[in-house]
Amino acid sequence: MKQNVISQMSDSDLEVSLEKERDTLVKLKLSHSVSPIENPLQIKFHRKNIARILTEIKYRKIKI
Repeated sequence: MKQNVISQMSDSDLEVSLEKERDTLVKLKLSHSVSPIENPLQIKFHRKNIARILTEIKYRKIKI
């Protein structure tokens, strides 16, 4: 997800997206620990998306 897409999302959409990304990351980590996944860079991608979403949430709290 790009930063400009994240910044246009509502607060509730950010929370839903954050939970979805966290669930996906946990599933990827578990499947990777059992057997190697096809593209291990997916873990990095989802971790960065979580950081982007959390950054936007904290930015909005400070801005208000």
